[in-house]
Amino acid sequence: MQLEGGYTQQKGFTLIEVVVGIALFAMFAVGVYSAVSYILQSSYVSRVQFQQIEVANEQLELARNLPYEQVGVVGGIPSGVLPQSKTITKSGTKFLVKNYVRNIDDPFDGTLGGSPNDTSPADYKKVQIEVTCLSCTIAPKNPAIVSTTIAPKALESASNNGALFVTVFDAAGGVIAGATVHVTNPTLAPALDLIDVTDASGKLQLLDLPPATESYHLEVTKTGYSTDATVTPGGAITNPVHPDATVAAQTVTNISFNIDKVGSIPITSMNELCVPKSNVGFNVKGEKLIGKDPNVLKFDQTITTNAAGQYSLNNLEWDTYTFSLSGTTYDIAGTIPTLPITLAPGATQNFSAVLASHTTNNLLITVKDNGTKLPLTGATVTITKGSYSVQVITGNGYVRQTDWSGGSGQAAYMDETKYFSQDSNISDSGTPGDLFLKKIGNNYLWSGELISSTIDFGSASNFTNIEWIPLAQPPQTGADSLKFQIATSVIADPPQWIFLGPDGTPNTYYTASNTNINIAHDNSRYLRYKVFMNTANNKYTPQLSEVAISFTSGCTPPGQAFFSGLSTGTYDVTVSLQGYQDIITQVDINGTTTAELSMAP
Repeated sequence: MQLEGGYTQQKGFTLIEVVVGIALFAMFAVGVYSAVSYILQSSYVSRVQFQQIEVANEQLELARNLPYEQVGVVGGIPSGVLPQSKTITKSGTKFLVKNYVRNIDDPFDGTLGGSPNDTSPADYKKVQIEVTCLSCTIAPKNPAIVSTTIAPKALESASNNGALFVTVFDAAGGVIAGATVHVTNPTLAPALDLIDVTDASGKLQLLDLPPATESYHLEVTKTGYSTDATVTPGGAITNPVHPDATVAAQTVTNISFNIDKVGSIPITSMNELCVPKSNVGFNVKGEKLIGKDPNVLKFDQTITTNAAGQYSLNNLEWDTYTFSLSGTTYDIAGTIPTLPITLAPGATQNFSAVLASHTTNNLLITVKDNGTKLPLTGATVTITKGSYSVQVITGNGYVRQTDWSGGSGQAAYMDETKYFSQDSNISDSGTPGDLFLKKIGNNYLWSGELISSTIDFGSASNFTNIEWIPLAQPPQTGADSLKFQIATSVIADPPQWIFLGPDGTPNTYYTASNTNINIAHDNSRYLRYKVFMNTANNKYTPQLSEVAISFTSGCTPPGQAFFSGLSTGTYDVTVSLQGYQDIITQVDINGTTTAELSMAP
């Protein structure tokens, strides 16, 4: 375009066009780079996998060429010349090689202890080679595993050895596959030091073991799980609960172990105003024994909270734990939740100790329902000695619902027999007000949902556990046929109730009674629970008789009353609560005293 004065206007790119163009080019370049990178990584992993298999086959061929009597691992059963593990470098790459050799009892000629009884059960050997890359920048997810069987040339002869059959279970009785079993016996010549793993059925069968009395020491481990082991007598343990194993000639010794996922107990030490108390020592003890007469606990540890009043006990085995103070600065005025703490496999159970200044004589009373064992809120506890009399009302405890026969339509939890809504698939008229899936003809509906009324806890509260009865459902209904989610709010009528599971998202559910409620709900005043019922067999239905929410307001321990500055002697104790029978008893006070009282409706 010719302009006045002879100038020509040139068309170009605007700044926005340049920026958009650069962005598009960058997106294209990143995509190409990602694709090329993925192809190169895949090629590298494939090459490593090929090398692993090549190394494994080479090692397997070495085992095949050994004399039969030398096919075994050093320090193992069967004993041989193969190392239990070694490092090999091939083409500049380091590989970890693990050798496993097991005697196999072929049922063709009977089995040891079976019918017919095979007195020489080591019929042939199975060799397994496992190869893992040690120096790979991107290693394959799984090691390369190859195996073969090697049989003797000559006929088997009678043996005076025995066998040790190991089975590993979890806390619920399910088998644990892939558990590492470490077996040692220093009394043998050569000494036995063998590491092997359980099969898919949780078993490890060790054949052709020399007889020995209480000298086979076994330890069972698995990553992320607790440890179980036999115990060699010595020191404080004179009578082990689980002594080292005995193997007798031509006999099978069966031994079982229990391991499961480890959990944790985060501990907080504070006063009744939630102010942290630092450097507080606690003695923590479990109930499981490793020795008896005298008893020796499996877990007995002293810990100290940090400057923020915090300490986390990690990698804990499922057990029942108790806490006591190791110093004399404070007294325990209550705990959240109440003691003792039962830790489930893989669970996290928060624990708070509410502390008061120490006095020589003090009393902590915990009041619980004798049926549910839940702490009772609002119970009046009076202690009297002569002219001395003092009264304390137990802190908040729990809210429960045992009857839904009043039907739906209630927004606020006023009538304890009513609820907010359901999807018309749940029957609320069952005796005595229990919930079931609705029955049409001879069959139950497959699923149903119910939402409770809004429960007002009176103030901002922390919610500890959700529990329900019955604890078990008919097995025909399938797994998790009764489950829950929880929604909370700081106002009575929020725009939306968002129901969450134990991980704090809508994607999970509370499926086991006495489960810790996610801390996402803490500091809320209002709560609704949602019931989910389903069945795998429409001839059967799950059932809900009672649901309870344990909670604390501020730092008041649930169901507990603390009395300090007392004199020694016998005190009369009276506990009263509307709807329950009064308790009248006596407590002897001398130092720090605790008492648990159960009230009957």
